Amino acid sequence: MALDPTKHADWEIAEEAESRMKTVYELGEKLGLEKEELLPHGHYVAKLDYRKILDRLKDKPDGKYIDVTAITPTPLGEGKSTCVMGLVQGLGKRNKSAIGAIRQPSGGPTMNIKGSAAGGGLAQCLPLTPFSLGLTGDINAIMNAHNLGMVALTSRMQHETNYTDEQLAKRDLKRLDIHPNKVEFGWIIDFCAQALRNITVGLGGKMDGLTMQSHFAIAVSSEIMAILSVARDLKDMRERIGKIVVAYDRQDRPITTTDLDVAGAMTAWMVEALNPNLLQTIEGQPVVVHAGPFANIAIGQSSVIADRVALKLADYNVTESGFGADIGFEKFWNLKCRYSNLKPHCAVVVATIRALKCHGGAPLPVPGRPMPAEYGKENVGWVEEGTQNLLHHIETVKKAGINPVVCINAFYSDTDNEIKAVRRLCESAGARVAVSRHWQYGGDGALEFADAVVDACEEENDFRFLYDLDTPLSRRIELIATEVYGADGVSYSPAAQAKLQRMEADPEIKEMGTCMVKSHLSLSHDPSLKGVPKGWTLPVRDILSYKGAGFVVPVAGAISLMPGTASDPAYRRIDVDVATGRVKGVF
Repeated sequence: MALDPTKHADWEIAEEAESRMKTVYELGEKLGLEKEELLPHGHYVAKLDYRKILDRLKDKPDGKYIDVTAITPTPLGEGKSTCVMGLVQGLGKRNKSAIGAIRQPSGGPTMNIKGSAAGGGLAQCLPLTPFSLGLTGDINAIMNAHNLGMVALTSRMQHETNYTDEQLAKRDLKRLDIHPNKVEFGWIIDFCAQALRNITVGLGGKMDGLTMQSHFAIAVSSEIMAILSVARDLKDMRERIGKIVVAYDRQDRPITTTDLDVAGAMTAWMVEALNPNLLQTIEGQPVVVHAGPFANIAIGQSSVIADRVALKLADYNVTESGFGADIGFEKFWNLKCRYSNLKPHCAVVVATIRALKCHGGAPLPVPGRPMPAEYGKENVGWVEEGTQNLLHHIETVKKAGINPVVCINAFYSDTDNEIKAVRRLCESAGARVAVSRHWQYGGDGALEFADAVVDACEEENDFRFLYDLDTPLSRRIELIATEVYGADGVSYSPAAQAKLQRMEADPEIKEMGTCMVKSHLSLSHDPSLKGVPKGWTLPVRDILSYKGAGFVVPVAGAISLMPGTASDPAYRRIDVDVATGRVKGVF
């Protein structure tokens, strides 16, 4: 008997449910995997040999492809991962073959405010502790690969400072003449460490490196992570890693990892990480976990490889896009689907009554503090006003030509009148609506949700991209800002304007996708603007180039690639039972 989520913490529910988990061998048998395709990491976690699976099943038709996105979330999140788990469990209750495909959580949010993204209540991904604390080492591989690039760069700069051209030639090196103020790369760590946002390296003597300003970013923002998300195979990954621009020389020519002779070694760290990870829902359905980029500062998707594998192994693949449809779904639509050549059948927009009230005028919830009392009281007016944000996201999905399903991720405190108001407004906008109580009841609470998604998948859609790759970069940014965010237009800082002009003249840039960076807490760049802001302009302050991943990255507003740790982080409540070794307190 599962524990009651209204009375027990997620980690307690997970710990109790783990006593009934299927082994990876049972999961592999259920999926029809051959022995050599399953690479166990213990009894309950495995990697999948994607090459062997895709080669064996290359002629098998793909299953239905479903993306789960959301409205603009509160800082507490709206339960997309929970909804993925609940939908997979609901499909299982309907005797459908289904797999969830989600991202690996970053240690930053896990040890900070947001938690591990394993789902919640009776709709979780298990085993919780391995999932939350490193899994099979993919993020460690990314950190090693990325930081090796910085080791190669900084050591090369030191040697070029200390040696003559003749001495460099004896070491089979040529002078790259790297400009110390034009280093694009930095270091990464998988925590929210604001003290590392701006650092100075190379302090000491001449043997301690070249003194220069540098920085750390969170691991999931690394270009290596983006490459893991979009790479189709090892050959593709090796080529992409070799194109990473780490710096520019004194003549403004790019310096790549290939120039530093480090691209092969960086790829070597990533070979095993290309294989997706196999876990399970709390009810024993398979879940593929792979890659972990945020959507506000990166592509925000699990990997193309994970989706290709899941679509061959199941009749329904439920994948997840980070944060709201303005950033997560937009990148799924215009980046991931473009790189994968996969066409979605349905998109789910998750909404909670809590978030709708937030967008409708209720006091803003603050992570780490008790929820304002107003959220526990019925207020249909706030819900109706906040539904304007939800309707905006529905229209974004429809612009992609995809059939939208609104999932009301119900809390036991939501009232019938509040739910009816959301249903009425969304159905009038042409969306299917399903109330799902998977958090409280598991798959049995997600039957209406599962039925709505199955129906939507059977309808024909007219999937289309927002822009073609031959669309000028400035026009792409304008389209995303006006058509997806609802801005009146775009403005550029002088530095961003200069980069824009240079990039639009670069033929390589014309073949790259556009991966926007902005706040996830508002449709705009300003996290304080809730609902559907009107009369605003998107301020682009910088434009980055990730040539390995194949992204141009416009940066809007004051957003950092290194989040900060809050005053009351989760790690204060995480501990270990020293008698059993069980971790407690992860959520």
